[in-house]
Amino acid sequence: MKRLAAAVAVLAVTTLAAACGSSPSASSAENRQVRLGYFPNITHATALYSIEKDLYAKSLGVPVTTSTFNAGPAAIEAVFSGAVDATYIGPNPAINAWEKSKGKAINIVAGAASGGVFLVVKPEINSVEDLKGKKIATPQLGNTQDVALRHWLLEKGIKTDTKGGGEVSIVPQENSQTLQTFATGDIDGAWVPEPFASRLVIESKGKILQDERELWPGKQFVITHLIVRQEWAKANPDLLKKLVEAHVQSTQEINADPDAAAKVVNASVQRLTGKPLKPEVLASAFKNITFTNDPIASSLTGSADHAVKVGLLKPVDLNGIYALKTLNEVLAAKGQQSIKDK
Repeated sequence: MKRLAAAVAVLAVTTLAAACGSSPSASSAENRQVRLGYFPNITHATALYSIEKDLYAKSLGVPVTTSTFNAGPAAIEAVFSGAVDATYIGPNPAINAWEKSKGKAINIVAGAASGGVFLVVKPEINSVEDLKGKKIATPQLGNTQDVALRHWLLEKGIKTDTKGGGEVSIVPQENSQTLQTFATGDIDGAWVPEPFASRLVIESKGKILQDERELWPGKQFVITHLIVRQEWAKANPDLLKKLVEAHVQSTQEINADPDAAAKVVNASVQRLTGKPLKPEVLASAFKNITFTNDPIASSLTGSADHAVKVGLLKPVDLNGIYALKTLNEVLAAKGQQSIKDK
């Protein structure tokens, strides 16, 4: 992370226009590599499993370097600066990247996960009304969970603002910090992805006030998908296909044997954080997530609408944000059904 942070800091001065088209060609020999971003979350198990099982390296045949992020906006900054070529990420940061670059920076090339997000609160909080005057954490201002919480509160008639004011104070902080502040009582709850939701419940006696799945049609919504820099993808269609092949293989193996996959993912979590998840946390987190190649496009439109309503996004045309041709070619080769982008 320190190395990535330094790289992002150096490259942050690069203009968005440069990130979208004027940097050196990614097809030059010295740049034949894949720089991949992901989060050390169970909602990013597709990436965790692939890395631990070496699926990317085996499929791509070129150097693969990885970087971890806490939340989407930081990952998008790395994409814009050219520090990563592809990243696993939630819907709202992808929408923001599309809007800010006027559709010229990124494309969504595959889905990864659905579900696995909860509002966990102190035991004495029993309703949305009880949240008034309380502090609720999200991973980062403008990230997927932050938008979801703000929209949910808005729908309940509760006012918030981006500076931590309003009837409910929303406090952006890293998920690892949220585990500590919830335990000490500095916050009253958090809208967080797995495994942090399960950890708050199991380790700190929190309780679930809202399962985000209940807010979406069919209880399905995209929590993680795979995006790529357009410039890199256009210059390296062969690497893009191999990346997607590894992604699809990972999804297939996870769903074929979830228990075995969970152990592999937990080994990755231990390597990244220095500590594995407790068996009961791992089991809880895994059962709360659906791993799928489908990006659930309808929920992306919903997420965009939510961000507009809470004042974190201007209305945006998402036509063209998906580039699923490669994914559908890979699925067809495996005899699997194609996926629509609407």
